Amino acid sequence: MDKKIPKCRSIVHLDMDAFYPAVEMLDNPGLRGRPVIVGGTSRRGIVSSASYEARRFGVHSAQPIAHALRLCPHGVFLPVRMARYREISGRIFEIFKRFTPLVEPLSIDEAFLDLTGTERLLGDPVTVAKRIKKTVLDETGLTVSAGLAPSKFIAKIASDMDKPDGLTIVTPDKINDFLDPLSVSKMWGVGKVTLEKLTRYNIKTFYDLRTVPEDSLERALGQNGIRMQLLAMGIDDRDVETEHEIKSAGHELTFPEEEYPDPEIPTSLK
Repeated sequence: MDKKIPKCRSIVHLDMDAFYPAVEMLDNPGLRGRPVIVGGTSRRGIVSSASYEARRFGVHSAQPIAHALRLCPHGVFLPVRMARYREISGRIFEIFKRFTPLVEPLSIDEAFLDLTGTERLLGDPVTVAKRIKKTVLDETGLTVSAGLAPSKFIAKIASDMDKPDGLTIVTPDKINDFLDPLSVSKMWGVGKVTLEKLTRYNIKTFYDLRTVPEDSLERALGQNGIRMQLLAMGIDDRDVETEHEIKSAGHELTFPEEEYPDPEIPTSLK
């Protein structure tokens, strides 16, 4: 597979911080500082999002509400208010589009923006990323974390490095320094089975992945292994796609009641 040098681009990934709980706190300031868990008031539901206070107790998205209740029994459990989240999301994306028309939504609370070539009009990309963050905060009261890098892959990883309200910058000359120490578990598409297979070959970090002989990697993982190696090298030429379909886990999933026989979650806020 051709290993081209990445194009010199400026892509920022913007990810709202604990978006659903943050909106709930915005509408009800009395919730600030409390462990807020959004996903429903039924023990059969699934956590859609948890505030950072709740995450300290091990609560995270896609977790059964019943399990979250065991971890954080004093948490504030709230139902999903998707109409309100979409309303705030619309305002946030309107802000994004003031800075560039090249906006690719990934969900209602995160997006890629391509800032390449906007320097003459807006200034250098770092300054623009800071302005976007400040504008979102000033106009919505919410914080957003950002990752600025030469590719979508690196930008998305970078945005998660300093949450909440972070800004992580990866310049072209620092790609290896940034990626090499990271666990391969941060690689897109690496689930439990692939992670176990990589571990068997003693591939634990991005450095291990990018330096393993290509033929050995292809024998072990096929073309998927080669694609992962390219990403570990920082090679990702995908463009920001403005027509990308928004995907969101806003609906509440349920499990059979007998799987999680916990007491009912209190519906009143105390």
